Amino acid sequence: MAARGQGLEQDFDFFVVVDFEATCVKDGRIFPQEIIEFPAVLVDGATGRIESAFRRYVRPKHHPVLTEFCRELTGIRQEDVDGGVELGDALWLHDSWLKAATAGAGNKRGVRLAVVTWGDWDCRTMLEFECRFKGIEKPSYFGQWINLRVPFQAALGGGGRVNLQEAVRAAGLDWEGRLHCGLDDALNTARLLAEIMRRGVKITITGSLAPPPPIQQKQQPGASPCGGSPALAPPPIQQQPPRTGPCSGTFAPVPAQAPIQQKQQQPPQPHIISPCGGSSATCFSYCGVATRGAMEPGPMPSGCANWRPAMGPYFLWSN
Repeated sequence: MAARGQGLEQDFDFFVVVDFEATCVKDGRIFPQEIIEFPAVLVDGATGRIESAFRRYVRPKHHPVLTEFCRELTGIRQEDVDGGVELGDALWLHDSWLKAATAGAGNKRGVRLAVVTWGDWDCRTMLEFECRFKGIEKPSYFGQWINLRVPFQAALGGGGRVNLQEAVRAAGLDWEGRLHCGLDDALNTARLLAEIMRRGVKITITGSLAPPPPIQQKQQPGASPCGGSPALAPPPIQQQPPRTGPCSGTFAPVPAQAPIQQKQQQPPQPHIISPCGGSSATCFSYCGVATRGAMEPGPMPSGCANWRPAMGPYFLWSN
């Protein structure tokens, strides 16, 4: 994609390709796992051209000495991490690099930016876990990303779980550099991204972190015509303010997929005072719990429980 206009026009001014390397052991899992190489490659969203690259080695806190397996797999030396920075500093350095590399681009709305990874592990698992574990704030653009596996399959088809090196070769490209070197992996991912763009595939967000759970307001009990506590409608979902990172206000929000609409449950409406047709008929209490003419299973959150049809006018039943 040497010239603007080739391939399909994308929704983003830039793509930031990341591929973290982390502490590891052979045939086992290490806890907590920590990022030791933080690379990023900036790709022009119109041309597919690689504009800039970033890398910082990160000093692990909980397992400061790398295993022999980790050093051989990644090519990262012990002196690299010993002279590295903490993860929070790496995030701030990355953000400063990104601001400088995109300065003057975009429009009045800001720079439209999207993170690209090969798989969901980098953003959904590794970075999110370590930042939560260590109480580190990260830039908000890491809250959603593009798993390049998805557009790769759209461009080249095929099933199965191909690795990055296989995908690069399947796209007709030669692998460059050392496998499991974070920066080399990110550079090859960037080249694969450009090839997929050239083939006319729209690059869109594929993954995002779940928003924090809504704050539930305490419900006030209302009056009931039969002296009990009525079933209450579910409380409204409280909207949470967007998460902000160290670059808040610099980059335009990345278009996200439409949120999943939650179906609002309505409280059951009572009909008539009735034994529900006898012990063999299925009926529902005012709480909305099914019964067959016998005791309800439960205490219920609304306060209604263990009522029988024989109690007649003291409780409402509906068919």
